[in-house]
Amino acid sequence: MTEQPNELSVAEARRSLADVLNDASVRGRITYITSRGRRVAAVVPLPVAEAAENDD
Repeated sequence: MTEQPNELSVAEARRSLADVLNDASVRGRITYITSRGRRVAAVVPLPVAEAAENDD
């Protein structure tokens, strides 16, 4: 991962989903999705998700 995490509201993420997915897959960028100012989810690069899944 080369860039700082980004935060988008649910509405912003919905409008730019293709860009968010591209940033995760190509740039290794984590994007936090917020609802009413609170982080509720994240779009992460696949290797990050797989590593977290394997930690369980």
